[in-house]
Amino acid sequence: MSRDVQHVSPEDSVHRAAQIMKEFNIGSLPVVDGDKLVGMITDRDITVRSTAAGKAPETSRVGDAMSTEVRTCYATQSVDDVLTQMGDVQIRRVPVVDQQSHSLVGIVSLGDMATKQTSGIGQALQEISSPTDGAAKAK
Repeated sequence: MSRDVQHVSPEDSVHRAAQIMKEFNIGSLPVVDGDKLVGMITDRDITVRSTAAGKAPETSRVGDAMSTEVRTCYATQSVDDVLTQMGDVQIRRVPVVDQQSHSLVGIVSLGDMATKQTSGIGQALQEISSPTDGAAKAK
């Protein structure tokens, strides 16, 4: 996992989140209130929930565009468990939180696992990349 994780607060502007994404060449950021993970914001969230809704990026808040249902894992979990979770919900990054405090301690990506482990990566990538029912996605 990567431990030095860029993040934003729910009170930060969507513009600030986009600037960080551009600067670090990333497409998602954990949203942290104090040290507790409260959500994730992606470039897609910014586009769909903010820009497409006609909200000004300088005044729109991250808290209004972020996803609050975030899958997390613990540093003590097995790679296989995390890969299964990634495949089940078709995500490529999972925030790593402290088991007691739920504070953000890192983030693990499919790429991190691919460079460190070969077992299970192919299956996870297939599950993450498989198309889902378009009608269900459109709702």
